[in-house]
Amino acid sequence: YVSVGEVEFFYYFVQSTGNPGADPLLLFMNGGPGCSGLNAFLYQIGPLKFNVTDYTGGLPSLLYEPNAWTKTANIIFIDAPIGAGFSYATTTSAYNSTDTFNSVQMQIFLRNWLAAHPSFQTNPVFVGSDSYAGIYPPMVATAILRGNEAGLKPYVHLKGMILSCPHTHTDLETNAKVRFAHRLALISDALYESLEVNCGGNFAESTNANCTEDLAAYYQLIELINLTDVLDPVCAFISPKSKEAFKLAMSNQEKNRRSIQEFTKDHRLSLPRSHDFWCKYFDYYLVDVWGNYPGVQEALHVRPGTVSDFFRCNNSLAAYTEDVDDVLDYHKNLTNLGMQVLVFSGDHDMFIPHNGIEEWIKWLNLTIDTDWRPWFVDGQVAGYTRKYTDDGYRLTYATLKGAGHSSPEYKRRECYKMFQRWIHYYPL
Repeated sequence: YVSVGEVEFFYYFVQSTGNPGADPLLLFMNGGPGCSGLNAFLYQIGPLKFNVTDYTGGLPSLLYEPNAWTKTANIIFIDAPIGAGFSYATTTSAYNSTDTFNSVQMQIFLRNWLAAHPSFQTNPVFVGSDSYAGIYPPMVATAILRGNEAGLKPYVHLKGMILSCPHTHTDLETNAKVRFAHRLALISDALYESLEVNCGGNFAESTNANCTEDLAAYYQLIELINLTDVLDPVCAFISPKSKEAFKLAMSNQEKNRRSIQEFTKDHRLSLPRSHDFWCKYFDYYLVDVWGNYPGVQEALHVRPGTVSDFFRCNNSLAAYTEDVDDVLDYHKNLTNLGMQVLVFSGDHDMFIPHNGIEEWIKWLNLTIDTDWRPWFVDGQVAGYTRKYTDDGYRLTYATLKGAGHSSPEYKRRECYKMFQRWIHYYPL
């Protein structure tokens, strides 16, 4: 734990197996809001994963993951904001948090962690995140730099940001989904052309009856599409009632951007997978089982009685307010401060579509250093990339071919190769 006022933030630290004294230190925050650092640790970029294939019940077993980012970086996986994972507050009022306040707390957390681990105080530091947590790094980076200027100690050697399918601008992402749906033939040319005319390119908020009618047709066409990966099937349903509940969850994500993944936990079929329509998200059930075992909590040094139940993602943060829906100005300001930034996205992710990410990167008005080209892993096209510069600022953008939301859950090896090359200043 690291104390930040009345909040005790729980974290999982993995030292680099490469050169920990020189390798970068990465503070990685998960989305939700409310997802534990174990989500990234076990499903995305960490050194362990569950043995999903052989699971038949009981305590899930763990396997080593060969494509761990910890082979070349020291990583802090944090349970944040307050209420996520095993993090807790010592007073009821301290559970109140917002996007803005959580970003301030992350800057304080990092300085407090470095104060307690002085051997890492000279390492280059990166802040990273995925999904909804995409709004945090630019705010955290800004807070770190301001703290450095104010003389806060220890000094943080911030070098850049790593953004996986990042939530950045709510309305921009809503608009991008419509265009993404058209690109993938989920809606017809006629409907798309009508949407463009009647809505004037703004699909986030209808201003007339014709636009409202077109948007209703659009949402009806995509309501049973798995937005996290448009090629993945939706979950197998055990009853018409659960199907209706799933449809409701899908519609709600437009408003609150919470993933439908936790919904499946309450509507899962029996284990092990013995049917043809296994839902990918059932695999997340294993971390909830694992994290609630007393022996696991004891091994992790969880303080007894501080958290009643562990959830991979706590989607019931009643005291949390989403007060930021646009961090473009933060990104723009950071382009004036030489940083190294990696942004990547799965090209089958409709939850936060790649075309929306490409749009806000274009808005930054950077100079294209290396134009759009394929990048390779094992001789195969792993995706496409473009590199931008602006004086000392460098941004590398990459797509992951065939990946959904979030990319490392679909293409773990490719994402590791991408990170390994980028962090050592090699072309993808």
